[in-house]
Amino acid sequence: MPDLTLIILSAGNSTRFECSVKKQWLRIGDDPLWKFVAKRFTKNFDFTDVIITASKKELSYMQKYSDFTFVVGGESRQESLKNALSCLKTSHVLVTDVARACIPLDMIRDILNSIDKADIVVPYLSVSDTVVYKNETIDRDKVKLIQTPQLSCSSILKKALEQEEIFTDDSSAVKSIGGTIFYINGSIKAKKITRYDDLKELECLNDPEDTTFVGTGFDVHQFCDDKKMYLGGVLIESEFGFEAHSDGDVAIHALIDALLGAIGAGDIGELFPDTDQKYKNLDSKVMLKEVVEFVKEVGYEINNVDITILAQTPRLSSYKDKMRKVIANILEIEPIFVNIKATTTEKLGFIGRKEGVAVEAVASIKYFNWKQK
Repeated sequence: MPDLTLIILSAGNSTRFECSVKKQWLRIGDDPLWKFVAKRFTKNFDFTDVIITASKKELSYMQKYSDFTFVVGGESRQESLKNALSCLKTSHVLVTDVARACIPLDMIRDILNSIDKADIVVPYLSVSDTVVYKNETIDRDKVKLIQTPQLSCSSILKKALEQEEIFTDDSSAVKSIGGTIFYINGSIKAKKITRYDDLKELECLNDPEDTTFVGTGFDVHQFCDDKKMYLGGVLIESEFGFEAHSDGDVAIHALIDALLGAIGAGDIGELFPDTDQKYKNLDSKVMLKEVVEFVKEVGYEINNVDITILAQTPRLSSYKDKMRKVIANILEIEPIFVNIKATTTEKLGFIGRKEGVAVEAVASIKYFNWKQK
């Protein structure tokens, strides 16, 4: 086993990607891009450890996919790398960006074989076009387009990043403290995904699987006298509301659990614990919007939802269509794909005794097909 750790930087916000899905969550088959990159490295090369940076919002969800070491990233690439380096235990580290998904294996092998050549090994591309800098033509033979992955002596890289200066790559930081650099030929195939159109140039990325995922949700709340009643995102004319930490919208709570269940992301209590005062009396539509945003960011599209409300009282027939439209707007799907059913329990049980309401929800979801955008 080599004394080498792989770090994959995957905590970016993908602002330049201009897509509802963050690029690290694009599906390659069934794998999100970050896992596809990690598997591609680990299948072909040996590492003591693999560390992957993640945004705080996505960390726990990433951990459900794999036993790699996951670390919360920072506001910048450099901050994310420093966080990852804090977990480092090996003498050398190979740092790559998740956006470079199709790095040729020969290029990686050449980098690893140069491990003893300098403090850091850096792949680069030469420039064939004329280069103008500040309106002056410069010698293109002296221009290098730097790529990743970069292989560093761990202690040198850690020391280099202790500075307050912000560097755009590892080699710039190492050079700033007098570290040695060994340049090696990179590859145009190691293109970085920055904008959506860049995906067209990457031949190693297969289509996402055409799979449908189904999740179910169930919730129940008893009535209370001191709150307004919200159900399905709609204010209901009633003498009582729901006993709950938030506004108690039992229909939306069940729907949230169905959506989270479909993508394997736990339940509503994990995201919005009732011990947190910031969720006290919170509008459940706000929670649903946050969940829908998360579902989309991590690579999914919502097909349809079906909600069954079990209530002896109040009567809901006049509210169902409005609920359907409100929920469809939040889910960003057509109203026809939101079905609302309301029924009684024929006066049986706590619902029949008019003590509360129960809701069951089902959600159908699929991978976002980035090849068909």
